[in-house]
Amino acid sequence: TGNADLVSIIANLQLKKKQQVLPEGLLEEAFRISHAVAEVTNVSPSARQPYVGVSAFAHKAGLHASAIKVDPALYQHEDPESVGNDMRMLVSDMAGRASIELKSQELGIDLSQQKEVVTRVVERVKAMEARGYTFEAADASFELLLREELDGKRPQFFSLESWETTVDQSDDHTVTSRASVRIKAKGSVIESDGTGNGPVNAIDRALRNGLEKLYPELSELELTDYKVRILEGRLGTGAVTRVLVETSDGSGEWSTIGVHENVIAASAMALEDALTYGLLRKGKKPE
Repeated sequence: TGNADLVSIIANLQLKKKQQVLPEGLLEEAFRISHAVAEVTNVSPSARQPYVGVSAFAHKAGLHASAIKVDPALYQHEDPESVGNDMRMLVSDMAGRASIELKSQELGIDLSQQKEVVTRVVERVKAMEARGYTFEAADASFELLLREELDGKRPQFFSLESWETTVDQSDDHTVTSRASVRIKAKGSVIESDGTGNGPVNAIDRALRNGLEKLYPELSELELTDYKVRILEGRLGTGAVTRVLVETSDGSGEWSTIGVHENVIAASAMALEDALTYGLLRKGKKPE
C-alpha cells in the first residue's frame, strides 16, 4: 500500500520494458518536472529517489571513478540524460585525480590539461577533510574551492568581516535572535542588522539586509535546510561542528559547508559560501 512513484514506474516501463508511455522526448523532462512539483508542494525532494534524485547517478572515488572515466555505462543502469538528470561525482578524502577531473567536468570546468591544479585540489581536499570537512554533500563549496585553485583567488562578491549575535527571551517566553554583521563589498564597509528565529537565521537576514541593495538577486535565494553534526576531537583536540546549508533559488538547489569549533561561526561560513555561489549562478562577476 502507499503512493506509487509515477516517475519510477514510467521510466521503468519506457526504458526497461521499451513501452512508449510518454510522447517522444517528454521523459527527458522528468527531472525538471519532478523538482518543479516538489517546489510547488513545498516537499523536499529525496536525493535518493530513483532516476530523478540528485544522487540517483552518484559515484564515489577510487577505481570506481577511473572506470566511469573510461565508460560510464559500466556503472550506470541507464543514461542519466534519458530522464534529464546528470551523473554526479562525490568528492571525498578517498578522491584521486580521476574523481577530481570527472567532478570538474560535471561542473563545466575542463582540467584535463591542468595537472598541477588537479594535484593541488586533491591535496587540499584531503587536508580539509582531515579537519572535518566533507564535500560529498557540499558541491557548491567544492566548486568555490576549485575555482580558487584554478584562478588563483576565491570568487568573492563580499567578505563577512565580523558578526555578533544575541538571543533574548521576553516575559511571554517569546525568543528572538538578533545579529549584527560588518561586511565589505564593492569597496564599501556595510554594517547591517537582522532578526530571526535563531542566531543563524538572524545572520542570514542581516547579510541580506546589508547586501540586497548591491545584489538584488539575493532576494530570490532561500535557505531550505540546515544540518549540524558534532565531530569528536581527534589526537587530543576539541570537538568541532560541521554545518551543511542547502539553498534554493527556485530553479535549483545547492549545498555549502562550514567547519569550526563554534556552531554559529561554522554556520556563518556556510552561509557566506551559499550566497557567493548563488550570485555566481545568477551570472554575476566576482570583484
